[in-house]
Amino acid sequence: MSKTINIRCANTGKTHKVPRGFTLEEFYDMLELKMPTVCTSAKVNNKVEGLHYTLFGDKDVEFLDITSPSGMRVYTRSLFLVLYKALRDLYPGACLRIDTSVSNGYYCRLEGIGGDVTEEVVDALRGRMQEIVRADMPFHRETCLTEEAIALFRAHGLEDKAKLLEGYGGLYTIYYTLGDTADYFYGSLLIRTGQITLFDVVPFYDGLLLRLPDPKKPTQLRPMVDQHRMFTVFQEQHRWQKILGVSTVGEFNAACAQGYTNDLINVSEALQEKKISQLADRIAANPQTRVILIAGPSSSGKTTFAKRLAVQLAVCGKKPVSIELDNYFVDRERTPRDADGEFDFESIRAMNMRLLNRQMNDLLAGREVELPRYNFQTGLSEKSGQRLQLSPENIVIFEGIHALNPLLTKGVPDESKFKIYASALTTIMLDDHNYIPTTDNRLLRRIVRDFKYRGYSAEDTIRRWPSVRAGEEKWIFPFQEQADEMVNTALLFELAALAPQAQVLLEQVPEHAPEYSEAHRLRKFLSYLNPIDIKGLPPTSLLREFLGGSSFKY
Repeated sequence: MSKTINIRCANTGKTHKVPRGFTLEEFYDMLELKMPTVCTSAKVNNKVEGLHYTLFGDKDVEFLDITSPSGMRVYTRSLFLVLYKALRDLYPGACLRIDTSVSNGYYCRLEGIGGDVTEEVVDALRGRMQEIVRADMPFHRETCLTEEAIALFRAHGLEDKAKLLEGYGGLYTIYYTLGDTADYFYGSLLIRTGQITLFDVVPFYDGLLLRLPDPKKPTQLRPMVDQHRMFTVFQEQHRWQKILGVSTVGEFNAACAQGYTNDLINVSEALQEKKISQLADRIAANPQTRVILIAGPSSSGKTTFAKRLAVQLAVCGKKPVSIELDNYFVDRERTPRDADGEFDFESIRAMNMRLLNRQMNDLLAGREVELPRYNFQTGLSEKSGQRLQLSPENIVIFEGIHALNPLLTKGVPDESKFKIYASALTTIMLDDHNYIPTTDNRLLRRIVRDFKYRGYSAEDTIRRWPSVRAGEEKWIFPFQEQADEMVNTALLFELAALAPQAQVLLEQVPEHAPEYSEAHRLRKFLSYLNPIDIKGLPPTSLLREFLGGSSFKY
């Protein structure tokens, strides 16, 4: 057997002879690569692996740093363990919950520290974390029987991890240790704490905010942004989770195994419907409100939300009228172009804002207008023949990505508008230290919907996703805090409901495709969930927009 293997490296564009049994870390050192920031991991045959990974056969390798999403995830998970160790060192027996992504960082709750999370507590944690980083301690990767891992985490008071592993059903489990602190993550960590170059922790509400480097400017922390309204949604979600008695995948799996699946679905749906009903009451109570603007990113469920809100407004005695913003596109020849010279249909300037504002003011003044219709085949705006005149009971509903952009309705009086941001903002966690990004919720929704209704494969959807996300960053997220109300469209059980259809589609992504690494990551965390039968979902459920079987017409 040859003592060397062939490794094709995307970073160098060359194939290298490498000693069999080399780790990725040793291969990286051999190449003497100069990456923009610290190397965190690598794609091996389009599957992300930690630098501990051992090379025994010919492979394709691409090294990653924190400027890539996968590389940043490795860096972030490693910081989570450093924070957890610092907490346990200073406050033995204390608990850490890495709750949600907000203000360009991660909001963390601390329990068992004997008081409030004061500035002195946060300063002490920061200092201990810096000591751990300077000590360049190794992250040890351990493998054991799952039953042994369950016993270990239960002995350390990590019941959430024990329940997760009990439901997972694997024979062996890989976990990490940092000194005397053990933890479990569903992805790789760094090799040593000294690879962590930049972070901070600051007081944040009743907890702290863990701050991370900016992938676009790796030598700087991501700037903190005010997301007060979004944080209130997270607090509301905490209250809902207490009502349901479930906040992690382990707890969810255990509840379903005990026969409570339908109860979880029914209460989750009822809580969401109650939120929509209360919102309709608030809108209907103000006679000045005549225009409802609903914005949200891709696959946020804003279309179904808008339809359910219209039903509740009708219950309040209002007569909602929905107007499609897509019919207000400018003629294609007037559509702006992006940096590549392609039509930029995501731009606000692709909308005929002058016509929209003129017609809205005419409608609010009681005048009749003829709504436009956009012909997507010819790329021309046409007259629709559909005439509209508002009665005092009418409320106009606009739903679209630009709905909260002030330029879209700048000519409409502010007192006439009610602005809503609807998105999957927060949902279930794997365990207290493994946060599931809500962008993953939306991506999985889109994968299922694109295949079912648009004929796109999971590979197609994953390929387009970075472009979709870039458009959201530019045209949607900057205006979300201007909303009068934020609505969380995520449901506690939705990942388990999406899993059966999503897993099949993700398995079809070929290993040679660049999108395979993302498909593999999504499959990995979906495998922790025990899938549920969607027959119990009501026909008005927001998830029906993606899974099918909705009583609404789209």
